[in-house]
Parts: sequence; C-alpha cells; structure tokens
Amino acid sequence: MSFLFRSSARSLTRLPTISRMSSTLTPVFGKNAAPPAAPYSPGMKVGNLLYVSGQVHYTAEGKKIEGSIADKTKQVFHNIEAILAAGNSSLDKIVKVNIFLTDMGNFKELNEIYGTYFTTHKPARSCVAVKELPLGCDVEIEVVAATND
Repeated sequence: MSFLFRSSARSLTRLPTISRMSSTLTPVFGKNAAPPAAPYSPGMKVGNLLYVSGQVHYTAEGKKIEGSIADKTKQVFHNIEAILAAGNSSLDKIVKVNIFLTDMGNFKELNEIYGTYFTTHKPARSCVAVKELPLGCDVEIEVVAATND
C-alpha cells in the first residue's frame, strides 16, 4: 500500500507506507534498576523499539539518591542503562530523550553530566520544567531506543 503526495500542482509522488509493526508487547524490567513506584512497566518493547518509562534517582534497593543534580542524574542513567540492557539495547541506540526538571536552575549541571553519556551520538531531546515529580524527585528521564533485535 502507498499514499499519494502532491509535490506540485501537476505531479503526484507515490510514497511507501511503513510496514505493519509487530504487535507483540513485551514488558522489560532492568535487574539493576529502581523498581517501579506504581503499576507500570519500566520498559515496553514493541518490534525493534524499546520505550523506557521515566526513571528517577532511586537505586535498585529503593534508596533515594540525595545530593547534587549530577549525582541524581548519574543514578537516573544507571537505571536507564539497566533497562536498555535488559531490552537488548544501549545508550548508543537511543533515538529520543525527554527530561523533566523541577528547577531549570539545574539545567547547566544536568547537561554537563548528560554530555558524558552522549559524546558522539546525540539523540533528539526535549527538556521541560515541571512543578513536581513523583517521590519528591528533582529529575526524571524517559527514552525511546532501537533494539539489537
């Protein structure tokens, strides 16, 4: 199947459609990531994509990381890496990052740490300020990544 796209007043271009993706949904839990704080899956795999739910600065043992935004961001990335690994993916396969901060005053420090995880590969990204985050956290990051499947 394909769609017609009018590229000019006189011509139509035929564009291919995206083939139907596998509809199998597979929950993904990272062994060394913080456990979910509510009824959701830390990751959800469909086809060759892995959607990682927003991760906050809690350890696998349920301990909240206090201290600088740098320390908190490192823990968030530790959780993300654990879920990516469990879903057969990695940081270099991330296509989109969404970051939520409770204080944009932390933006610069967060970016310094973020840059250590993405030195050459630079995924698409959004960063927004929010009034508050669950569990009294200051930073939450969610990602979408391709898998090695």
